Amino acid sequence: MSSKSRLLLAFALAVGLTSLLASVFQTQSNLAALQELGAPVPVQVRLLTTGHDLLGFAPLFALLCALAFAVALPAAVGCALRLPTLRWPIFALAGALAIWCVLALANALAPMPTLVAADRNLPGTLGLMLCGSLGALLFAWLAPQRHSHDAVACDGLS
Repeated sequence: MSSKSRLLLAFALAVGLTSLLASVFQTQSNLAALQELGAPVPVQVRLLTTGHDLLGFAPLFALLCALAFAVALPAAVGCALRLPTLRWPIFALAGALAIWCVLALANALAPMPTLVAADRNLPGTLGLMLCGSLGALLFAWLAPQRHSHDAVACDGLS
């Protein structure tokens, strides 16, 4: 597999993992909030709702995530080239910040108060950011590594 193909596959898998995790997190957060209000939420409802959100919400989140990661991951590659001992924390932080920024942008542009319900409180926002960190770490693990002597970092995404 060529370096560019491997890079694009790593990017797609990072977006996919982040979207999958964020969708499940969002669904379970919403269902937990309903339970706190006294609504019964049996396992079958949890599974059906999760499946529904994976088909309905995850694609929208994947689009947002792809836009955010298209900026954050090349920046992380550049930083990791300069600070190779901090590679993993750099990617984790880049993924978290990418999700935080794209949620802030979406909330500013969306007609409703928040586009993603889990983003309505700090634990929800942090949970979604964690999903972004995990996706970015997957990218860092799968993408071909560049070295500081390379002229252009992550040229396959630009």
